[in-house]
Amino acid sequence: MPSLFTRDEETAQQRKTQRAGSPRVPYARTRWAKYFPTRAKARRGIFYGLLGCSAIFGSLVGLTLVNTTDLPQMEDLEHYHPATTTELLDVHGRSIGSFALERRVVVPYSEFPKVLHDAILSIEDKSFEKNAGINPFRVAGAAYVDLRSKGRRQGASTLTMQLARNLFLSMDQTYSRKIQEILLSIQIERHFTKPQIFALYANQIYLGSGVYGFEAGSEYYFSKKVHDLTLPEAALLAALPKGPTSYSPLRHPERALKRRNLVLSEMLSDGDITRSQYEEAKAAPMGLHIEPQTNTVAPYFVEEVRRQLEQEYGSDAVHGSGLKIFTTMDLDLQLTANKAVMDGAAAYERRHGWKAKLVNIAATGADLETYVHPDWTQSVENGAYFHALVTEATARRVIVRIGKRYAEMTPADWAWTTMGNGDKLLQRGDIAYVRIEDATSGDKTMHATLQQDTGAQAAMMAVDNNNGEVLAMVGGRDFSLSQFNRATQAERQTGSSFKPYVYTAAIENLHTKPTDIIVDGPTSFYTPNGPYTPHNYEADYKGAMTILNAFAESRNIPALKLANQVGIKKVIEVAHRFGVTSNLPSFLPVAIGSAGISLQEQVGAYSVFPNDGILIKPHVIRRIVQADGLPLKQSAPQVKEVVSVDTARTMMKLLEAVPQYGTAAVAGATLKHPLGGKTGTTNSYTDAWFIGFSPSVTAGSWIGFDDRKSLGEKETGAKAALPMWIDFMKAAIARTPVESFPTAAKKTLEVNAGADSVAPVVKKQPVVPNDDSDDDDDSAEKPAVKAPAPVVRETPEAAPDAMPDDSAGSVKVAPSPKGYVASPLGPYRPYTGAKPAAPRTTTEPPRVPAPR
Repeated sequence: MPSLFTRDEETAQQRKTQRAGSPRVPYARTRWAKYFPTRAKARRGIFYGLLGCSAIFGSLVGLTLVNTTDLPQMEDLEHYHPATTTELLDVHGRSIGSFALERRVVVPYSEFPKVLHDAILSIEDKSFEKNAGINPFRVAGAAYVDLRSKGRRQGASTLTMQLARNLFLSMDQTYSRKIQEILLSIQIERHFTKPQIFALYANQIYLGSGVYGFEAGSEYYFSKKVHDLTLPEAALLAALPKGPTSYSPLRHPERALKRRNLVLSEMLSDGDITRSQYEEAKAAPMGLHIEPQTNTVAPYFVEEVRRQLEQEYGSDAVHGSGLKIFTTMDLDLQLTANKAVMDGAAAYERRHGWKAKLVNIAATGADLETYVHPDWTQSVENGAYFHALVTEATARRVIVRIGKRYAEMTPADWAWTTMGNGDKLLQRGDIAYVRIEDATSGDKTMHATLQQDTGAQAAMMAVDNNNGEVLAMVGGRDFSLSQFNRATQAERQTGSSFKPYVYTAAIENLHTKPTDIIVDGPTSFYTPNGPYTPHNYEADYKGAMTILNAFAESRNIPALKLANQVGIKKVIEVAHRFGVTSNLPSFLPVAIGSAGISLQEQVGAYSVFPNDGILIKPHVIRRIVQADGLPLKQSAPQVKEVVSVDTARTMMKLLEAVPQYGTAAVAGATLKHPLGGKTGTTNSYTDAWFIGFSPSVTAGSWIGFDDRKSLGEKETGAKAALPMWIDFMKAAIARTPVESFPTAAKKTLEVNAGADSVAPVVKKQPVVPNDDSDDDDDSAEKPAVKAPAPVVRETPEAAPDAMPDDSAGSVKVAPSPKGYVASPLGPYRPYTGAKPAAPRTTTEPPRVPAPR
């Protein structure tokens, strides 16, 4: 029978019949019934589930947005300039030091050799050239390990992710930071090429020991440029980013060597090197050649530069802007000054015999094998002084250690101590002071001589007269033990080196001439506390003598008479005009050096005389160039005229007499060059000075103890300080062997104004002699003497004990011309008043400011 339905209708009817015949499962029997008893509740559950999923999705989107809102823009990275090292150069362009927040040298991609490129990728990111900034497989694997371990134990960072983290993010181990790292990496990959990303990474990554980037790392660890690295050296550097401290070849050489070999193994498996190259590199030692610490040649000078730069430009700009500082230092003269100071202090120590005051670290329980002294950071070379650890002491042989090197001493090397046997002189564990005599023995034992360090300090400073540039500066014997700069920070009593200010005031106010006569005899001055009766260094009096001879022989009585006549306040005013900023109390003994002044101020002031009365404030920086090559704006050095040419040249006659036949005659006889200067010795021999000059250079030397204890009997400026000055000036005058002081036209000076410009030349007009100028020869039999009226002081000056003179070892001069028995400066009345119960000849010396 034919069907009553069409084909489609028939099919639908069959399905309906089948459904009707199948038993329907009640809702209560479904698997969701236990969670949702009714269909209404099931629908409500589905609704809330979808709503929860939407909330989670929205939260994730919001979290992503939050983590991306404060992400840096790629434009910031395009203009990114990493902190780079500020380099200091001397006047000849030679490097003398550096300072930086991060020690980094930025180089382009082309400078990195293929061997280093392959080593880095093999150990850090094998898929660098293919991935898009992240490696999904490594991320998934790391996430799985982290979840299993309930922590964050495995990283998945690509080179790009490491770069993003190092440039912009912290090192916090959080998921938020990881999300930011991934997002940043994707952006970096979109904006930069692979070579650009690699160059950024290679210049930014930290490699330990304060070194950032592979160029700086290569220079530090191997003392070579990055493009000169060998395979094992490149593998060692590539091993460091994983853990610069954990794998440091200095702290943990075994770990470093093991990881280096792992890098080599990865390079072999990647096909970057052959089996033979791998075996050869694996067998090679690490070959470290650590670059010597910077700023050891002139640490006090470099520190002064840093202090001035930070004061003017701020710490961040100075330490991280990659500046080039063209300083005023002449490296050759600085090395000479270093040697002169160290040798001069050592000679002083030897003169006073062996004190045997040594520290023994073995007695303190310290480990001799691991002991490190602070001054071992210096480079070991001939003539260098070190505190060395005694490792062996026998009667005829003493072995000392300096870092990882050893030096030997024999009886001839300690003969000055008058001790025959070395084991009675030194013991194992002693810290002895030695001088390296032969350091050219390579890794073998060096040769040293025994020295002594009882705490005596010395300082030296030199400036170029023509422009005020500081050519050399030494602030002490050992910067590693004391950073206090005794050339700029210490205010020490000057002794007779203060007298030029007294004589300058007399020439200006009393029209004093070198040929005038003054009486060097017993004299007392009125003071509020009673009479002040000074004395000379030598317990004698010369009677009538010329001003020239009184200055050359550094007689105290004539200087005090002049100061009393002109007024001590006038003398102090002259000193301040000359650039002395120290506090100078207004009482008479200041005239012979009872007040404290810094060596820097003294050297700057003395340069006024050969400069025909012009003061140029000493400065240490010529110009500053920024990282982009543009000059940085600077302040011009201070230049001013403080005395007339006539006054300056009259003083020159006095100052030239000191090294010709006065207290510094040994300088004139040794150097045979136009010179001037003045010695200085203080009461109880606590300070010894010599400040002097040639036509082109003014230099000063000082020696003393920080605690102001006595240097010892007869340790005058001529004996203790002058030899250092002579050693330095031998090198200084060798630069200009033929020169003379100006005599006709005023001296012409050229002063660097900073940046890339030069200040106008200070041109002085020719001298026109006046009626009062002294053109007579000093040896004339009867020079004309003009005696001004005596100055009557209303209030006598308080006067502490006189400072001793420094004429020990001086050359005796001819007596004053006959016929002159009275001082042209007016009568000086000895004190003849009523006798006090206890005659007072001395008062309390002035208080000297503590070192600052």
